[in-house]
Amino acid sequence: MKTLGNILWHIPCLGFISAILSYLAGLLLTVTVIASPIGLGLMEYGKYLVLPFGHAMVSKSDLNIPQGKIWKTYSTIIMILWIPFGILFCILTVIQIVMLALSIIGLPAAIVLSKSLGTWFNPVNKKCVSSAVAEEIERRKAQEQINKYVQVK
Repeated sequence: MKTLGNILWHIPCLGFISAILSYLAGLLLTVTVIASPIGLGLMEYGKYLVLPFGHAMVSKSDLNIPQGKIWKTYSTIIMILWIPFGILFCILTVIQIVMLALSIIGLPAAIVLSKSLGTWFNPVNKKCVSSAVAEEIERRKAQEQINKYVQVK
């Protein structure tokens, strides 16, 4: 089913255009060095848009990937400066979602894009992973919540 979704994403919905544009924007921002945190996040988002069915965007903190304090601080500053552009790209993506949702064939692609809208607001420190990894992260978070409630009583 994932393969069929990815084929429908690329052929009639032209998802490869979104993937290429996101990846190239990320590459351009990475080359500027100053905006490299945003660029790296957009390149990961471009990888996600190549095969959106069967993948998810998750935060690097959820994956327990270590990051230095200087990189975190710098990334936060760059992310704050990115917010107006993120809002603009989010609006454009919402328009794309609405256009995709008008047809039955585009509805699954619209759902996938709507799940990844948050990446436009904060592409910094995001990673494209398989759906199985994302589900395991969610399962572990839920288990932590259960453990908190059990320990309280």
